[in-house]
Amino acid sequence: MDNVIHYASLFLFAAGSFFVITGALGLLRFPDFYTRMHASGVTDTLGADLILWGMILQADGDWLLIAKLLIIMLFLMFTSPVSTHSIAHAAWVGGLNPLLGKELKHHDIAPDRDETKAPVEMPGGEEQNKGGAA
Repeated sequence: MDNVIHYASLFLFAAGSFFVITGALGLLRFPDFYTRMHASGVTDTLGADLILWGMILQADGDWLLIAKLLIIMLFLMFTSPVSTHSIAHAAWVGGLNPLLGKELKHHDIAPDRDETKAPVEMPGGEEQNKGGAA
């Protein structure tokens, strides 16, 4: 039975590490803010929770440690998606349009926004229009 628990926790550690690594690669490779927020949300929620489940299997019946790990897991499961959504919503309200289409250009998908705002200077010298058409 100990080998089954050991291999199950090893599988959970590997799966959690896979999601953390792919989330980190997504932060580096994805083209815009919203897709990067998705990658960070997957990393926080799924990757960390799988690693915590692996730790719970390795706890060997220490109920205090298991309770602490479950509290951490519940905290992450509730706060990570909410914070990711809040940050993405703040960017949307602030006028940051997602990249759309095959060319991945900013399109005017919310014409009711204030179009008198000046374009925001992005790193690398490119401009992003806050609220207007690209």
